[in-house]
Order: sequence, then structure tokens, then C-alpha cells
Amino acid sequence: MAQIPYLDVQNLTKSFGSQVLFDNISFSVSEGQKVGLVAKNGTGKSTLLSILTDKEGKDSGSIIYKNDIKIGYLEQSPKFNHDESVLEACFNHDNSEERIIKYKQILTQLKIKNFEQPMGQLSGGQQKRVALANVLITEPNFIIMDEPTNHLDLEMIEWLEGYLNRGNKTLLMVTHDRFFLDRVCNTILELDNEQIYIYRGNYSYYLEKRQERIDNTRSEIARANNLYRSELEWMRRMPQARGHKAKYREDAFDDLQAKAKQRIEDRQMRLKAGNVYIGSKIFECQYVSKAWNENEVILKDFYYNFARFEKMGIVGNNGTGKSTFIKMLLGEVKPDSGKFDIGETVRFGYFSQQGMKFDDQQKVIDVITDIAEDIDLGKGRHMTASQFLQYFMFTPEQQYNYVYKLSGGERRKLYLCEVLMTNPNFLVLDEPTNDLDIQTLQIFEEYLQDFPGCVIVVSHDRYFMDKAVDHLLVFKGNGVVKDFPGNYTQYREWEGLKAKEDDKAENKNKEQKSDYHNVTKRKMSFKENMEFKRLGEEIEQLENEQKLLEEELCSGTLSVDELTEKSKRLPIIKDELDEKGMRWLELSELS
Repeated sequence: MAQIPYLDVQNLTKSFGSQVLFDNISFSVSEGQKVGLVAKNGTGKSTLLSILTDKEGKDSGSIIYKNDIKIGYLEQSPKFNHDESVLEACFNHDNSEERIIKYKQILTQLKIKNFEQPMGQLSGGQQKRVALANVLITEPNFIIMDEPTNHLDLEMIEWLEGYLNRGNKTLLMVTHDRFFLDRVCNTILELDNEQIYIYRGNYSYYLEKRQERIDNTRSEIARANNLYRSELEWMRRMPQARGHKAKYREDAFDDLQAKAKQRIEDRQMRLKAGNVYIGSKIFECQYVSKAWNENEVILKDFYYNFARFEKMGIVGNNGTGKSTFIKMLLGEVKPDSGKFDIGETVRFGYFSQQGMKFDDQQKVIDVITDIAEDIDLGKGRHMTASQFLQYFMFTPEQQYNYVYKLSGGERRKLYLCEVLMTNPNFLVLDEPTNDLDIQTLQIFEEYLQDFPGCVIVVSHDRYFMDKAVDHLLVFKGNGVVKDFPGNYTQYREWEGLKAKEDDKAENKNKEQKSDYHNVTKRKMSFKENMEFKRLGEEIEQLENEQKLLEEELCSGTLSVDELTEKSKRLPIIKDELDEKGMRWLELSELS
């Protein structure tokens, strides 16, 4: 017997004035399906979720939910009573003792610890996390979420992945986080050209099958164009001779014409900003310290010499000081001690979390031409403001829309274009991926890979970080910052190996200690005594070498090859120290 879907959508249509968002789309979500909805900014993803949750009306079509299912909905920008405490905002559902304990556990995982704090004192990101906790605690049968990973740090995102993958949860969500889509979703819905396309697999499967669909569509359009030319010639050649028997051919011609005029977005050109010069001196972070109070230490005597053409990612949990570090670099926040010495040729382009300031009555094209009429790509090449916008998928029609008509994601994309149009040689990007669609992110990744200047990226988007940066500063909290020579995936793999080695050493140590207690203690032989002394000297030498290596890796003066080579040496030293240390401990029991 066929399973009754949790949600069945049939022939759904929605438009705003002359703009059609989707036309007669149909899909369903069954129990246990984890569905990701992807589309370009401004094509109606959030609107579709609002319609499905009865927050907004539809033009036509039907939306049917299975009887008696409980739905949880996470809005992109949730609203709360500002006077309510965090717990009061959560207890609108159930204030039983069991629920209170579970609420506190989930809120703690999402780094919300002051349960009595008024909601009005929380940042937008903290409010989004409270809203997420609200959805999860009610244990709905069907969870609908709009950008659930926005404002979560990497640790929270990984926790949420695990939470959603446990049990037989049913999900429909909009997210730009491609790692999250890949690890959580088993079905992808793509909204494109007013239609819905269904891919029964994760994000990697979707990419493969989407390309097949685009290739097939291109072939169909090419065939239609060839046939269209011959049919057009027939239509023009015999206007008077056509009788009623040819009427079917005329009707078929109209369909053929529509297919031939379809357009598939094909961006074969990569935008390479060649006319960017930056000197050899970028910036030197000279023993900087910063703390908001004794419990919020950002940096302690931190030194770093930023190299030319460096592309750095900054990662760490929320509250460890990533954004503060950037603001100190840009001169917006003063260090407590030390300073940032910045090269004279450096021109920053800063894309911040709160940087969007537009005149809503301006047209999109005017926002960009107010900065420059064109951008110099070097070697005599120029790109006009309109071409630049089109490269970032603002169609000529959209360019003459007023800013107030743009969706949240389109406004973020316009802000990105605004920053890039200033032609900076050092891009500083604080959470640049929030609310940008996947296609824009792919374009931006290409731009950064070809960018001949310097880049610093603060982001929780693991996929984006892997594409855009070649090494990391890891903010651990309490002023501890580690330099890692690799991307985010490599860092997590290294962390995992390190944790396994630590566990292995600890277990070995416990076993050895247990064995020592079970045998009669004997005296150390002459040979063992000599080995004991030699081990002490070797351990001291290895510890000195380890300390020197760590200082060199944090100095910022090493080349990529040197960084790689010295990074390989560190775990070898650690293994030797573990091995020699264990033998030293064993012999010390006999002394």
C-alpha cells in the first residue's frame, strides 16, 4: 500500500504583479524524507515556505497535509516579544519540568546560556538560535526550516547535523550550506524557471544530475532551433497557400518557437580582476592584546605577519573574537596593547554582516554606477557596471528594478557587487555567504580563486572555506589562536587524528600503569639506568624542537612549502615523544 505523504502540493502558482515565481508546480514530502530546496535569490524559496506554512497566500493550487501531523517552522527572521525572557519565549509550548530540562540542554548546545535574559537584549543571531530551539523542542513530525545554519558556528552546525540525522525525522528546508545539504538531505528540490525539479539524492547527486538535465535541455534547444529555422522559412514562404490542413503545423510552430527561445544560463567566462596591485608589505600584527573583560579574552600578545597574496580563513566558535580581530585590523576597534602596521598600498574592501545601507528608491544599476561606471580588468580590458551586475546574475531587467523590490538574498548580492566594484586589493569578508544562493556562491568562489590580491574570510560555510582559502587562523577562545596550514576539511581531519592519538596514548598509559601495579617492583639494571638518562636527554631535545617548530609555524614568515614540511614533522615529533615518554615512565617506576 502506497505511503500517504506528509505534504502534497499540486499545481501551485504564485506571482507578484507581472513577476511569476512558480507556475503549476507539484511535489510531495513523505515520512523520513529530508528535502533541501535550492534556487537562485529572488525566485521564491522563502515565499514558497511561507505559503506552505499559511503565512502567505497563493494564487492557485492545493496544499494538503496528512491529518494530525505536528509541523515546526523556523522562519528566516523570527519575531519575539522583546520583554519576555529566553525561557518564557520557549515555554509558550509546554512548561513541564521534563521540557524545561530538554530546553536548557538544546539552548546550551546553541550557546544560549543566560535563560533569564530578555529577548530584546539578544542579537538577531541569538534570537534565531532561540527560535531553532523552539522548533526542535516541540518534536514535530515535520520540520520546515529557512536557512537554519545562519548565525550558527561550525560546532553548532555539526551538532545540528547529528541531531537531524538521528531517528526518522522529516524535513523540508532552504539552506545555502552545501556541506549541510550533502550530509543531511536525501532529496533536493530545485526551483528554476518557474518550475520544480526533483532529485532523489544528496547535494553531490543533485550537482551531477542537474548538469545532465542542463546538457539535455541544451541539446533539445539546439534541435528546436534547427527545426525552427526550417519551419520559419515555410511559414514565410507560403502564407497564402496554407489551408486548414496546415493548421496543426502552425500550432506546432508556436510550441517550437517557445522551446527554441529558451535560454540556459551559461557562464563560460571567469571574471579575472587583473588590474589589482598590492605591495610586498601587507600588515603586521605586532603583539596585539585585546580583552573585553577577564572572562572575554580575544588576543594575548598575538604576532602575525600577513604575506602578499595570502588567502586566509578565520574559524572558531561564536564569541572567540573573530569579528573583533577584523575590526581591529580595519581600525574600527582599538587593541588594548600592540598594533596593526598596515602597508601603504593596501586598499581594503570590507563585506560585513551589518554593512548593507541602500536607498530603497534607487535603481539597482544606479547603486553600482554611483561607485564607478566600469571596472578596469587590466591589459586594456574593461567591464561596465551593467556587465558586472550581469556576471553576478542580475538580469538587465532586474538592474532597472528599485532596491526595495529585491529579496533579502538579492540585497546581499548587490552589497557584494558594491564592495567588489570599488576594486580593492585586500578583501575582508565577514560571513559573506549568509543568504546568498548557491549559484552566486559558485561565481564568488571562482572570483576569489582568480583574485590577485589578499583575502581574509570569516565564515561558518565549510564548503566555501575549502574553495576560497589556503590556510586558517583557528580562534580557540581565551586568547588562544592557532595557525593551521590547510583548509577547513584538512583541519578537521587533523583534529580527528590528533584526538585518536591522544585517546590511544591515554589508554596505553592506563594499561601500562595497571600492569605495573600487578607485578612485583624490581630494581633498575645498569643498562636500564643508562637508557633512562639517555631518554631524559632525548625527550628534552624533542620538546625544544617541538617548541621551535610551533613558533616558526605561527611566525607567518614561512613559505607554503616550508609550512607543509614543518607541519609534517610535528606529528612525528609527537609520536616520538609519546613513545619515549612511555618508556621513561616505565623505567621511572623502577628507580
